[in-house]
Amino acid sequence: MTRRRTVRPIGLALGQVLVRYCDQGGNERLVAAADAVRLRFEDGLPVRDIPSYAGQQHTPGELWFATSDRFLAYESYLESKWMKLLDFDPDVADLVAQPFELEGRDQGGVWRHTPDLFARLGDGTVRLLDVKANRFLPHLDVTRQRIRTAAVCEAMGWDYEMVGEPDPLRWESVKWLAGYRRPSLAADELAAPLLELAAHPVTIGDLLAFQSAPDIARAVVYHLMWHHRLAFDITKPLRDHTPVWSRPAPETRP
Repeated sequence: MTRRRTVRPIGLALGQVLVRYCDQGGNERLVAAADAVRLRFEDGLPVRDIPSYAGQQHTPGELWFATSDRFLAYESYLESKWMKLLDFDPDVADLVAQPFELEGRDQGGVWRHTPDLFARLGDGTVRLLDVKANRFLPHLDVTRQRIRTAAVCEAMGWDYEMVGEPDPLRWESVKWLAGYRRPSLAADELAAPLLELAAHPVTIGDLLAFQSAPDIARAVVYHLMWHHRLAFDITKPLRDHTPVWSRPAPETRP
């Protein structure tokens, strides 16, 4: 029988954790974790550059984050998936990748870790994410990293999660709608009548049947779905028979 090694919680005091980050001017700063809770990391620069070289196994790149209208560098295609999922999340007001480096000391010795994604929510709270391929999640060092980071975030009052591959159905819907997230001139003219017709649940197909230019109207429908003006059940496949219904315009994100 194969025995599994158990990673036990590691004693950690917030006063023993430092946070290294870069401000807007690119100046490196070092503060205690207890003081870092008041900082706006989304206004700073990534604490490290993402390497790119021939033969590397992951696929770095840049993604336009519609919520804050800026480009963010990602380290892998999996990380870019979570960026799009956070972009679709109406609670997320801003996002930054590689926001800071944690440095701590505990019973296991000195450790350092740079979390992947820092999301500021509309209510001012924080959601921190580490993104790992599913095959790495059971690894002992990854588990230890998760436990340490989760302990720091709990002490700072932040939400933290280590994530792998997202739910396939949710991802396919968000990936499709992301193609319609950019500002649309057609939406200005067609949005109001489409939202009026969807005052009660109606399928996408029936909604388009009322339009003189259904191809243009379809793009506007998807644009409204991305921006949560048309609600739908994201736990089901996105099809022409998917019911949608109008929602009030969300409050402007800070």
